[in-house]
Amino acid sequence: MERRTFLTHLAATAGLAGLGLAGEQPQAPKAMRITVRKSLERGRADHGWLDSRHTFSFAEYYDPRHMGFRSLRVINQDKVTAGAGFPTHPHRDMEIFSYVLEGALEHKDSMGNGRTLKPGEIQLMSAGRGVTHSEFNPSRSEGLHFLQIWIQPSERGLAPSYTEWKPSEAARDARKVLVISNDGRESSAAIHQDAAVFRVRLAAGERIQHELAPGRGAWLQLIRGAAKLNGTALAAGDGASTEDAGELVLEAVESVEALLFDLA
Repeated sequence: MERRTFLTHLAATAGLAGLGLAGEQPQAPKAMRITVRKSLERGRADHGWLDSRHTFSFAEYYDPRHMGFRSLRVINQDKVTAGAGFPTHPHRDMEIFSYVLEGALEHKDSMGNGRTLKPGEIQLMSAGRGVTHSEFNPSRSEGLHFLQIWIQPSERGLAPSYTEWKPSEAARDARKVLVISNDGRESSAAIHQDAAVFRVRLAAGERIQHELAPGRGAWLQLIRGAAKLNGTALAAGDGASTEDAGELVLEAVESVEALLFDLA
């Protein structure tokens, strides 16, 4: 190449490089930041009849670093001994749901509802402008294990309401199924908040994906098993969150059960 031609080419290449156009390589997508809430770091309340783990500040457990995540306010993992339970008490302006893991949960409320829920079933109560309810373990021999979860509603003073989610045959063994949403789509229970809650069940080696849209946040609560969320290791009882848009990939290291929250 002649010297003049070479210098002309070099100058042009330098100019393009200054604009970020010469030899530009595609950038790898930015890794999603995953924040882990370790199971053993949760608050604990042991009342004898009740052994409860608190993901967020609740009752006598207070930690200003863990007050909730977006509209998600409470995740309590409760174990209740046979014949015991929570006597009638009031709530207001909160969306409260219970997911039964083991045993049976007997629910009664001031709206006239009386139900006994089994493992894999969910009851959702919108406390609205005020409601009272009780939750008991009706068994005389078996313990009750369930998650109690509170989500703040999009508005206050709503009329109280009650609904349930029970898995269909198709949903019973689905890897990822919508159980709660703001519009009741896909046979989910409806909540007064821009939130979608998915139940996840995976065998070892299986995985699911979830696309988190810009401006939203995701919380994964691992109930059983061991897994990796975008490569981050999680154990039973751990929570993991992100507010970065993109694809979440949950891979089961061993059999897994979890709840995945997609929140405005």
